[in-house]
Amino acid sequence: MHGIIWLILLFVAAVVAATFLGDNGALVTLFWPPWRVDVSFNFFLIALVVSIIAVYLSLHALGALVSLPRRAREWRMAKRDRVAQQALREALGWFFAGRYSRAYKAAERAMNIQRETPDLAPDQEFSQLAHLLAAGSLHRLQDRARRDEHLAQALQSARGPRLPRPTEEGARLLAAEWALDDRDAPRALELLAELSPGVARRTQALRLKLQAARLAQRPLEALRTARLLAKHQAFSHTAAQGLLRSLAFEAIEGARDPDQLRRLWQQFDSVDRKDVYVACRAACHLARMGQADEARAWLRPFWDDIARRPVEERAELVRALVEALPGIGPDWLPRLESAAKAHPRDLQLTYALGRALAELRLWGKARQLLERCAQDEALPAEQRRAAWLALADIAEQEGDEAAANRCFRRAAQSA
Repeated sequence: MHGIIWLILLFVAAVVAATFLGDNGALVTLFWPPWRVDVSFNFFLIALVVSIIAVYLSLHALGALVSLPRRAREWRMAKRDRVAQQALREALGWFFAGRYSRAYKAAERAMNIQRETPDLAPDQEFSQLAHLLAAGSLHRLQDRARRDEHLAQALQSARGPRLPRPTEEGARLLAAEWALDDRDAPRALELLAELSPGVARRTQALRLKLQAARLAQRPLEALRTARLLAKHQAFSHTAAQGLLRSLAFEAIEGARDPDQLRRLWQQFDSVDRKDVYVACRAACHLARMGQADEARAWLRPFWDDIARRPVEERAELVRALVEALPGIGPDWLPRLESAAKAHPRDLQLTYALGRALAELRLWGKARQLLERCAQDEALPAEQRRAAWLALADIAEQEGDEAAANRCFRRAAQSA
């Protein structure tokens, strides 16, 4: 197609030239004393065009000759840049292939080429990537000393009066991840604290912070981080719920006195305080510290609507209340009786009511309910054993040694 267009243009030029120059009888006279030259106008035009083209080509050739050293230097630099880029890509390929020794050698070769070529030195991003690949390979090879050297050089090359680049952010995240692999939680938390607020809110940074907080045995900080991850939908709903509960349990079990547990409870998110399992674990731990009255106060909001709760949550509330029974008052009886009446087939609620009656020394009705629970195999063995022990205690209080011994034997058989 291009050939056809040029051919048409050639024909057009020929027609124009034949039209305007064919009958042109004009002359051009050139004076150069003492000479005079007369040439046709057509010849003058052709000679002028040829002269212009010759001058242009001569100047172009002269410029190319003068710029030859510069072009040679640029060609050599471009060749070394291609070799360095090829070495960097090779290092990346070997790294992903699990050949870490070869990856390190290729990255080192790329850095040597850059170091020996002054024109390539300003490319700081290339240097950072090469150092990170070398550090990552050395980390896999368990060479921590040289790994830290390359990591420091990568971070050093990233410093300057400019905005952080993804390579620098990746270097800091990798450094935190490697610190976790070394089981150095304080170092990982220190590196994560140096991140900018925008980077620190990213999912990967939050995952690393969660691991570091758990490794450093900071369950409350880990719980807050896990809450942020759950909001970012980093986990499924079921996994997030299980993780948050386990972290809350870990924080509760770490409390050493009632005051510490109270402060921890106030620091919990409102969602955690409304979780039945978390509240029951906290109430049990507080009751074991001798604060049964306050433990029951923490459980009271859940018992007020226990009739609408599923079976698993009711069972958890029963276990927590039984743990906090010492010193229970008669004000709890209407609440327990209404719950047992709303679910007459729920042995857990019957068991809780029986234990509460026994604690209040209402032994007649307590014995009736506890005997029903102790003889029913549907109740867990631990609770059936506790029911037999409560019946034995009632028998001892009434002075019936034979009944007490019989209950102790049944409790031993239920263990």
